[in-house]
Parts: sequence; structure tokens; C-alpha cells
Amino acid sequence: MRKKHGSDTAVQGTNDSSVVSKLSAATQGYFHDRFLKSFVSKASRRAPLINRGYYVRWKAVDHSVKQFLHITEQCPKRQVLSLGAGFDSLYFRLHAEGALSAAVVFEVDFPEVVQRKAALISSTDLLKESLVDWSPSQPADTVLVSSSQYRLLGVDMRNETELEAALSRAGVEWSTPTLLLSEVVLTYMDTERSDAMISWAARLFPQSLFVMYEQICPHDPFGRVMQDHFLKLNSSLHALIRYPDPAAQTLRFLDRGWEHCMCMDMNHFYLDLVPEKERNRVENLEPFDEFEEWHQKCSHYFILTASKGCLPSQSLIAAPLAGSRLPCVTPVSRPEALKVQLLREGLEGPGVEGVGMASAVLGPGVLLLFGGASKAGRVGETKLLIREQPGWTSVCVQAQNNWGTRMHHTATAVPGWGVLVFGGRSSPLKPVSSVLRLTHGPCSPADVLGTSAPGWLSLKEISCTGTVPLARWRHTATLLSYKGQEFLFVFGGRTETESVLGDAHFLRLEDQHWTAVPVEGAVPAARHSHSACAYEEGVVICGGLGQGGVPLGDTVLLQSTASGFHWKELLVQPPLVPRYSHCSHVIGQQLVLVGGVWLQADGVPGVAVIHLTTGCSVEYQLDVSEVPWPLMLQSVCSEPVDEDGAMIMLIGGGGNCFSFGTHLNPQPVTLDIKGVL
Repeated sequence: MRKKHGSDTAVQGTNDSSVVSKLSAATQGYFHDRFLKSFVSKASRRAPLINRGYYVRWKAVDHSVKQFLHITEQCPKRQVLSLGAGFDSLYFRLHAEGALSAAVVFEVDFPEVVQRKAALISSTDLLKESLVDWSPSQPADTVLVSSSQYRLLGVDMRNETELEAALSRAGVEWSTPTLLLSEVVLTYMDTERSDAMISWAARLFPQSLFVMYEQICPHDPFGRVMQDHFLKLNSSLHALIRYPDPAAQTLRFLDRGWEHCMCMDMNHFYLDLVPEKERNRVENLEPFDEFEEWHQKCSHYFILTASKGCLPSQSLIAAPLAGSRLPCVTPVSRPEALKVQLLREGLEGPGVEGVGMASAVLGPGVLLLFGGASKAGRVGETKLLIREQPGWTSVCVQAQNNWGTRMHHTATAVPGWGVLVFGGRSSPLKPVSSVLRLTHGPCSPADVLGTSAPGWLSLKEISCTGTVPLARWRHTATLLSYKGQEFLFVFGGRTETESVLGDAHFLRLEDQHWTAVPVEGAVPAARHSHSACAYEEGVVICGGLGQGGVPLGDTVLLQSTASGFHWKELLVQPPLVPRYSHCSHVIGQQLVLVGGVWLQADGVPGVAVIHLTTGCSVEYQLDVSEVPWPLMLQSVCSEPVDEDGAMIMLIGGGGNCFSFGTHLNPQPVTLDIKGVL
């Protein structure tokens, strides 16, 4: 008898967690499956990010299976072999839909898992109704459930001889058109065994399609968190290191007997193969504002189809004829990397980890952090980072007036006036409409609670007149001068009902009046999570997440004229890889972009430098070898901490890494860009 290892038990445990998550997504309306509840003893509602993640997994597998059944509908016989099926309800759902004409579904998993599944089937009327000609098997049998269209087998797939014999006894016909399905299964095997399984399948099934859904990209920050999660569960992802990307996975199958292979990550699948109407339906099911985490989850999973014989793999996940919504843009990177370092002197005082914070420079050696969220929840306190001898100190400051919590807002420093805090949200359904003025001074007035910080902070709401813009978040707010007056220029963002905004607003600071200023030229695409910087009495805007959840790669100038302003797009060469949730700084005539999220290139964004007069661009990777944790540079605050702006402090950042846990950068780091300017 096979000895059961602890890692086998851990792998089997991933089945239980997975089916609970699938049920959560189905319960919230992402897809219809009334059979899943029969395999779950205790239902649990997952977060919207996890529901979306399991939806796209379900959709990719469902799409592939339905396409297989479509292209084989004229065949007198066809069969589906689900490897490591666990508590999947695929057969019962397809049977209820009447989709299994002339088809037999075979499911294989560990004997312990199959015994549990067989017991659930035998005790559940809803499941037994789909097996009218089923007769129970003996507990010692390999085939524990057998009917004319469904066979459930308990066998260790790692033993090819036992697997082949069990399938033969169960009635598999090796020459019949067959779909082999592996949904996050082979990666739990040693790579040599999973490679052998791929070769075994190609050898035994001459007319077949292999569909696999698994993880990729192990080396970037999200991938490191993902690997650590499965390592802690004692269910390591073995194939991930040897086959880290779609190209490697494709060659893996072609080198092992498969004639054709197609592979794409889940961003491409979702945006290219899920119809727009369906995407709109899914995106309106639950309030959602975790775009960075959603896109990174999708970039770390793929769907692959390989084929032998007359069944073409491209018929399952073929790219659209009109072209991808995510065309491949390869960054032109310089060979040298920019080093990211920890604060040499360290940081004394409370931690400053968090996402969705806003920052501003109050003066030399004094940085403000306002709002955001940490692992403990929304942050209602204000922090100061103060450069003292010998290093930096963080101090919490709580003003007497409590204006609640907000995320994805802006904090714009206005010299001699204070900091203007605009927008943000407390939840994806609750935008914040109040506009706050934060002032900083050298003494402690009575209306501010005690603090050990040098000086004081006062936070007050200001009443603005004029046509007030919609309350929003993920926008930008930039200080600019026009005809001797100072304005706050607000562009883009999103609301609880509008997925992207493309409007522009000017708040005159002298009297806090929203003022109509003429702006000519083609209005840039609506967006949120972009960057904006003051530049030559105007503004330069770059990137962002546009309509339909597709990142933008444009660079747009708002230039002053005699009568107002004019929009002008800057032609950047080589073209910028579209990105969002990044930071930017204008230093001289150069726009420096830091971090963010992109979908069209491998790895993660580092630093891009765009010359604002010539349009020339260069990408630089980051050397994070001295940072002892996965450094995630989205939803991060970025502020210069020296006179020439070339030393940048990066504060906060990170996010919810799907079901793998929350990772937040625990400490600030610095980035010296002097050598690339």
C-alpha cells in the first residue's frame, strides 16, 4: 500500500479550500453551479478579489471544455479525463446542461479524496439524480462511482502503470477523442513526474487535447509571496521554477510529444476571450477597488491547451482575429539597474506600512503621510517622517477634529498655505467629499492634541464655492500657476458609479472657488490611478487605468496659453509600456516614473525616464538585492528627500496577494536616480 506523506495531505487540503472559494463565487453570481454546495460542509463568503480570481479560473476551464465538446459534437464517442479532479462539480453541471451527448467523464484523484467524494455523492439526492444507472462499488475498488457517463477513480497519478490499468478497467478508450484536464494539479508533483505525465498522456491518447491551468512568474514580488504561501502549506509549486512563463510551458509540451500548443496568461484570456458584455456583468456584481492585485493575480496564472491528432489546440483559446486588447510592448531597458536601499540610518518610531496613503513634503526633512490602510484596517491618524540626527523618525499626530478615514486621495503641498487634501474613499461605495486644509507650524496650539513632534498640525475642512466636481478617488491633484494665481488642477479618477473619469477641474486657492478655465485640444482618455506633475506652468499626465480596465501608455501635456490651456500628446519613443498605480516626478526636463503595474511585459515596472522635449524614453530595472522582503511598488508614496530631487524615498505600498495573504512593504526605501538624469 502506498505510504501517505504529509505533503499529500497538504495537497488534498488545497481541494477543500478551492471548492469553498468556488462556492463563494457562485453564490455571489459570478457563475451558476447549484452542485458545489453539496461538496462543502461550511460555506464561507470570500473577498471580492478572491471571487473574481476563482471566476476567471472557472471561466477559462469552462470555456475550454465547452469548446472541446463543440468541436467533437459530430464524433460518435468522446471523453473527458479530469486529473486531480478533487471535489469539482464539472460532470454534474455538464450533465444538467445536456452537454454530454456521447461523452463520458472520468475523474481521478487520491483514493482518500475519491472515497470522500463518493460518500458525498451517495448521500446527496441532487448528485445521485445525475447518475440514474449507478450502482455502488466496494470500498476497495479503484472505481468508486461508475455510471454510463461518469467514472470516479481513486488512484495515485504518480504511478503511471497503476493509472493506466485503472483507466482501462474503468473503460477509457485510448483512441477516442479525449480532453485531459489538469486544474492546478501537476505543479504539486515533482517536476520529473509531472513531465512524465505530460509525455504519458501524449503517448496514450493519439487524438487528444490537454488543458492546464497553473501558476507562473515565480521571481517577482507577487510570485515570491505566492511561493511562500504554498511552501507554508507544505504544498510547494514544483514546476514553477523550471517553467516560469508561457513560453517555457509551451516548449514543455512540444518537447514531450504534443504537436501544437497555445498558452496565455489570465489577463489576456479575460480581456481578449471573455466578451465585453460578460465582463461588464461580472465587474458590477460587487464593489471592487483592488485593480493592482487583480491584474497581478491574473498575470501569475495561465491557461494552456496542447493537441495531438486532428484536434487543433488553437480552437480552444485562439487569439481574437481583431488582435489583442493587450498588444505586446517590450520595454527597451538599459543594462544597468538602479539600486534600491534601506534607509541607512533606519526609521525610529511607529511603522509606516500601508496602501492608498497620500504624502506631501512640508519642508526640508519633514514628510507628511495621511490616510490609507494597513493590515489593521483604515488608518485614521496622520504621521510625520522627520529627518533628525542620526536618521529618520516617524511620529503619529492626531488632530482634535477627526475627519474619518480615506484611501486613494491626494495631498498637495501649497508653499505658504499648507496641504490640501482632496477626494478619497472610505470604501468603494463611500467616496469622501470633504476638502481639508492641513497646516503645520512651530508651536502647539490648544486645539491640537499633545504630540512629541516638533511643531503642530491643524486639520480643518474648507468650504469651496462654484461647480463642485464629483467626489472621487484614484485621481490626481496638481498645483499650478495661471495668470498670477494658484490653482489645484484635478483630473480623472473614479466614483462609486463611474469606472473612470475624464473631467478636469480648477480650484482657485485664493478664494477656494471651483473656476471654469478654457482648455482646448483633444481631451485625454478617461482614467484613474495615473500620475500627474507640474511642468512649465502646466501639467504632465502619464499612464493610468483606462476604460475597460486596460492600462494606458500615453504621456499628455496640459500647456498654458494666452487664453487658458491646451492639451497636447507627447510622442514618446520607444513607446512606453502602459502602466498604472505608479509615481512620477519632473526633474529638469525629464519625467521620472517609478513602479506601478503593467500587463504587457514580463516582470514589474522599475523606473522609466522620459525627456519632455525630445520624447525619448528609457526603462531601468531595479536592483532590490539589498531589500530583505518582496518590494511591491504599487499604491506607494514617493517623495524626493534631497535638494536636486534625485534621491527619492518610497514609502508604503503592497496589497492583498489574492488568497496568499496581504503583503505590505514594512519600511521605507530610497532610490538614487542621479546617475540616469
